[in-house]
Amino acid sequence: MYLDFADNNLIIEETSYDTQEMAELHKSLISSCTDEQLDIYNTIMKSVENDEGRLFFVHGSGGCGKTFLWKTLISKVRSESKIVLPVASSGIAATLMPGGRTAHSRFKIPIVLDEYSMCNISQQSDIAKLIQQTSLIIWDEAPMQHRYAFECLDRSYVI
Repeated sequence: MYLDFADNNLIIEETSYDTQEMAELHKSLISSCTDEQLDIYNTIMKSVENDEGRLFFVHGSGGCGKTFLWKTLISKVRSESKIVLPVASSGIAATLMPGGRTAHSRFKIPIVLDEYSMCNISQQSDIAKLIQQTSLIIWDEAPMQHRYAFECLDRSYVI
């Protein structure tokens, strides 16, 4: 359930997906998942549905279907009018996910990082409210990111 965010363009943008279209896309994608993808999908979706706030690491070589899994998860979450933020460590990887952005862009992570860096997000900003309403964050190519980026986001946690 969303509070009144009529003036928050970030939340409006992330909740404006056609849920019927997303449901149809999800139906098509889920039917093509491998057993391994389905196991991962079900584990992640159970966490999303139960609002568990868990962290998962999905590892696999290039071409094994991780991006396909991300698209399946994204379509499911959006079909339920929930917010999913697909981000990646590189711009190229971000473009492969619907609505994807670089992690630096989405979370206002500084380009130059150290152990004390903070994201440029204030507690009452639109981006803070968006993150607070997010059901799932998918961070593709996470191992390519320096640990300071994750620590920076963690230190800046806005909930």
